[in-house]
Amino acid sequence: MSQQDIPALYRDHDQLLSESGFATGNTWYHGTASGLVESIKQNGLIRSGDKELNSAIKQTMATIGNSYKENKQPVFITQSKSLAYYWAEHKTRSRNIQLAEKNEGQETPVVVQIDMPEELRSEVKPDVGAAAFILTGNDAYMDFVNDLYTELKFDAPQIDPIKADRMEYQDKLGMVYINKDIPANNVSIVEKKA
Repeated sequence: MSQQDIPALYRDHDQLLSESGFATGNTWYHGTASGLVESIKQNGLIRSGDKELNSAIKQTMATIGNSYKENKQPVFITQSKSLAYYWAEHKTRSRNIQLAEKNEGQETPVVVQIDMPEELRSEVKPDVGAAAFILTGNDAYMDFVNDLYTELKFDAPQIDPIKADRMEYQDKLGMVYINKDIPANNVSIVEKKA
């Protein structure tokens, strides 16, 4: 996916991105697939919340003779709708492949807005797991982020995973998580204004 593929509705990197990275406030975003929207509206964002996909992966692994241990994953968030859309595309692709029989590839990318409640703000953490993206030297997400910087005539971020400050993963790459569930009254679906 390239930055040109981002629908206008989600293009906010030109307002948030500067040479020093993505601006951060109390509004965050999460990328997901349309098949999860009703659950999110009712239950909020739940850690490891895609039970349907997790079950399908577990079944696939069992079919090929491997075991699958489900881990409690945090809720991955970002400060930019543009970045959230990247992850929404990724999630949609996964669900459309793994759940092909059920949904016939009809799910679409969705971005969820999170108005972070004050009691959860201190729980937002930079995702240093992004160091793996940098170390591989060939990662689609890093290419996508670099393209956003290039589009705005900024130098692509140069992060040394050995020496980097944790906040660089948040500020420069928009890689963030929260290891708490986010209540339904703090989330809404980003939609076109009527």
